[in-house]
Amino acid sequence: MLRPWQVKFWLEDSPGKTLHSKLLNKLTSDIKAGRLVSGSMLPGTRPLANQLGINRKTVQQVYEELEAQGWLITKPRCGTFISHNLPEQGLSDQNEQIVNQKINTTSPSALLDSLYQNALNPLDEVPITNDGIPDTRLIPYELLARTYRRICINLSRSSNLGYGDPRGTDELRHSVKNMLCSDRFMNCTLEQICIVRGSQMGIYLTSKILNPSKGVMVVEELCYAAAKAAFESNGFKVVKCKLDNKGLCVDNLRDILANNNVAGVYVTPHHQYPTTVCLSMDRRLSLLSLSREYNFAIIEDDYDHEFHYAANPIPPLASLPHSENVIHIGSMSKVFAPGLRLGYIAATSQFIERAAKEIVLIDRQGNTISEHVLSDLMESGEVKRHIRRTRKQYQERRDHAANEFHRVFGSSISFEVPSGGMAIWVNISKLIQGKDLKSLNNKDSTLSASYTDEKVTSTHLRFGFGAISKTEITESIEKLSKVLKLCPKES
Repeated sequence: MLRPWQVKFWLEDSPGKTLHSKLLNKLTSDIKAGRLVSGSMLPGTRPLANQLGINRKTVQQVYEELEAQGWLITKPRCGTFISHNLPEQGLSDQNEQIVNQKINTTSPSALLDSLYQNALNPLDEVPITNDGIPDTRLIPYELLARTYRRICINLSRSSNLGYGDPRGTDELRHSVKNMLCSDRFMNCTLEQICIVRGSQMGIYLTSKILNPSKGVMVVEELCYAAAKAAFESNGFKVVKCKLDNKGLCVDNLRDILANNNVAGVYVTPHHQYPTTVCLSMDRRLSLLSLSREYNFAIIEDDYDHEFHYAANPIPPLASLPHSENVIHIGSMSKVFAPGLRLGYIAATSQFIERAAKEIVLIDRQGNTISEHVLSDLMESGEVKRHIRRTRKQYQERRDHAANEFHRVFGSSISFEVPSGGMAIWVNISKLIQGKDLKSLNNKDSTLSASYTDEKVTSTHLRFGFGAISKTEITESIEKLSKVLKLCPKES
């Protein structure tokens, strides 16, 4: 259809925190105001995306949402049009109040809202998309497919796909117990293991079970935002503890304990998130000692233990003496891919039973098929073989990223080569001194200010090397160099 004029849109003055919400609000407001009349044709998703400089998928999602609400109608092989029967049009004042009436709900925190929007629109405004995630291209998908098929057949034939233990299948709990005892020096029983859908669910369950009336929750001053949001959503006041090149500052924690009742301390000791530093052994022992003295829980987020490149990594807190207050949380998502939602909690049997009661209220139990598949792969040694293969590749990518940073930036940046994990913490303070750097148009790099809710100037960035190849690492670092060199001077 030939149109004499192209409809133009301007999103700068549209309300909303994301491009998705801005475009959604702009289209509905233009329809209500009469700028877009019933029956008129909208631009195609690709032309509109090019006009606004956004991702086409965002436009498609907005069109689909507005069509579901009744604002738009799509005609096959013709295009998208403004509906003739618009919602909330021609209603009496009384009926309009009924239509617009909202159920009273508690408002999410700004942090939770930001995390949610980031999850919905991973391509908008280049949010945190690669801050140390694994490369899903390395998944042994043929092996997984064969195992899933075999497990599905066996479970179906044995009528073993009904309701089960909310703590998880005995098979996977047994496999996880063996792994923790053999590989991580932990001494635990089957009753001390609970299977969850990734480490985030483990963190949320823990924050739900612990009692905020017993005290505050202490987190590292730069930390995993989703964990902080979970604690806050369950009523905890969050207090930040200082960090240095040895991890959590125990001396600062002592000051916090002297001035606050503390219910728990959340730490990422193996590879601190986001700085990648490893909590030293003397601080681990001091933290455990303080936990016994002040009777607070230690939430140990061991999110990527498998990817440590030194010969002998420091054992987890949960494996050390006097670790009875430690709640150890781990994930298999980093081993394969975030889409494989399997993790675990290791704690006292009383805590695990309490967690299982919460799981009954959430979804009754986990995914029986996936749990049997993972257990089968663990028992056959395939998981260990996959870790061994990918660990070598991730180590090569880490070394390549370190070399490329030195080649491209020289002495203008500095960093310590991490002993494990899938990211590098780079000091860019000399490079950006006197410059106004508020954001980075680079999906593999995240500014340090993103890991705190305080208004601070970024001095570091976290570069994720795990999910990209060596060629892609070089391209990303060279692009990053151009972005940093072009950032404007402070006014």
